[in-house]
Amino acid sequence: MTTHSAHTVASSPAAQAANTFAAAAGTAGAPAAPRPSVIQLAIKEKAALYAAYIPLFKEGGVFIPTTREYRLGDDVYVLLSLPDDPQRYPVAGKVAWITPARASGSRSQGVGVRFPDDEKSHVLKLKIEEILGPQLASDRPTQTL
Repeated sequence: MTTHSAHTVASSPAAQAANTFAAAAGTAGAPAAPRPSVIQLAIKEKAALYAAYIPLFKEGGVFIPTTREYRLGDDVYVLLSLPDDPQRYPVAGKVAWITPARASGSRSQGVGVRFPDDEKSHVLKLKIEEILGPQLASDRPTQTL
């Protein structure tokens, strides 16, 4: 089995010219922007939606249990399914909350993803709040606050 190094030497004149151009443009060695991770989150019960929803984010958001490491501000693409709704809602959000492993209060490890400030997310926030109704005012603990 052959392994390849991350650093390769340009051997052809065309490859050398491309590297020279990249260096002149200031892009040689610059890390590519990481692709956002894609997470499918199917919430099947109203109680689980209550525990996952983050109403304190102005645009709304959801908590996603995960052991994957994220940093605040990381881009995350979520395909969200809500209780009794066959539609999947795509959300291009950002990590705005992190619950580490072994957090207090028996909270699950994971991240809170803030919805973007756009019309689709506004409609999704209203849909979630419609499903939850009076439960939004509950004192029951959630996965975040």
